[in-house]
Amino acid sequence: MSEWSFPTQGYIESTEKLYLHTMTMKDLRERLKKNDIIILPIGSTENHGDSGPLGEDTFIVTRVAEMVARKTGCTVASPMWYGSHPYQQLGQPGTIPLPDHVFHDYIRAVITGLWNAGFRKQILLNIHGQEFSVPVAIQEWGKKFQIPALIYFVDIARVMADTIKDKEHGGPYNKPFKHADEAEQSISLALFPEFCDQSACQETNVTGLMPHGFVDLGGDVMGFPLCGHNTLGNAGCEYYTAPEGILGRPADADPEKARPSIEKLCDFMESLHNEILKVAPVGKMPPTERFTQRDPALIEQLYKGPHNGGKHVYTIAWPT
Repeated sequence: MSEWSFPTQGYIESTEKLYLHTMTMKDLRERLKKNDIIILPIGSTENHGDSGPLGEDTFIVTRVAEMVARKTGCTVASPMWYGSHPYQQLGQPGTIPLPDHVFHDYIRAVITGLWNAGFRKQILLNIHGQEFSVPVAIQEWGKKFQIPALIYFVDIARVMADTIKDKEHGGPYNKPFKHADEAEQSISLALFPEFCDQSACQETNVTGLMPHGFVDLGGDVMGFPLCGHNTLGNAGCEYYTAPEGILGRPADADPEKARPSIEKLCDFMESLHNEILKVAPVGKMPPTERFTQRDPALIEQLYKGPHNGGKHVYTIAWPT
């Protein structure tokens, strides 16, 4: 296992220039010569009760992306602060859901702009309950543009897997992983304790209509037959069942419980980064015919871009 040090400071405005938005064009050109992978943190703004910040999901993905970027030399894109939400979260004060078509358009537009900037290798990183929606946007982008790209969607809960289960199922927690509960609060305390308030923890006990074992819980890590977002109405709307904005007992949170989860995730992200560069070294892509039946000469023009005698990507399509 690699050595990872956290919590760390946020780097979103740092002169270390991990983020694309902190770079000049000269910085960007120099970065692409060394590393042409970018991580896009996909977060949300939502109610996490009195003990967790509204931007909790965004802070989780950005802090992890920053650690991986500092170690590997890749770039981090500006995070997406608003996301898609399941129906049951509607109406919670502090939760700001995007319509799914807007969310999909947003992701496709960002993927397109990053591609045009030279990042044809992209890792989309998410922990919020929109794992059902992000892949749709990626596939829509591929169908529309049909150009070479290596795009990988990493859903954090899936990678953390057994490490965020309850003790009954081999994990460290008293209860299974759910929104703003013991496990998620532990992750937050490990990554950004400065935004958490353990003195204000609340507690809820939300249960679904079906017996335990039918419908999966937060992050779909339990392996139950029905994924949580494959149902509607089973757990009720949270403004009624959990007006506090939490589904569990964050008072039981402990950052040390989350350390194995975060280290496992960072190890995986580093490994994924390295494997991408093995199959497609900096400045290279697999053969064009693996991706598309578009004219190879056109693809070469798009690779060059508008400032190097080529064409920009928007000459073939608009992302929405």
